Amino acid sequence: MFSVYGISGPIYRGPLETMDRVRPLARTPAAQAVAAEAGDATVAATRGRPVDEAVRAYREMLHSDLERGPLYHAGQVMRAPAITVAADDAVVHAWRVLRDSRIHQAPVLDAAGNLVGIVSERDLLTAIDIDGEQVIETLQRQVRDVMTTPVVGAAPVTDIRRIAAVMLDHGVDGVPIVNDAGRLVGFVSRGDVLRAVVTDPPLSLWR
Repeated sequence: MFSVYGISGPIYRGPLETMDRVRPLARTPAAQAVAAEAGDATVAATRGRPVDEAVRAYREMLHSDLERGPLYHAGQVMRAPAITVAADDAVVHAWRVLRDSRIHQAPVLDAAGNLVGIVSERDLLTAIDIDGEQVIETLQRQVRDVMTTPVVGAAPVTDIRRIAAVMLDHGVDGVPIVNDAGRLVGFVSRGDVLRAVVTDPPLSLWR
């Protein structure tokens, strides 16, 4: 189950398949392969080439009784409690929070503790200029001025493979985890997903 939160509050709650109906979250068209640009005839001509035969051979080689592997939920891999910043925080303060916590993005909460966005180092660096660890110049901006909103949140029982799909489709590096009441309970980053994949060899993402 996914939800979308903006400055005005919850915008959407439902499955991943219908989330693209939220207009601000319309996914960016995926880049087409070079072959596709040459026309359908060229694409059709590439079918049946060695790469397709190699994939087919690999799948035939797999044992039919190979288990899919354990299913991981967001609640099992998330960082809790999540490190957050406030929408009213100065960008310099938010940058220092991320730096000191050794993270690259953080959920943004309003004065009432509601999830309203997400902010990354990249966002913050549009308003500050740093030299090493020192801030040498800053614009008088708050986090709300540079954060990304609306933001996609997921329930703790969401399959991490679906969370990975959201990261890829919407170009984000992390997904806030919210409970049924819409309160932030954790955060799943790309690193958390990768750690879940590499620490348990039985986990199979291909099949």
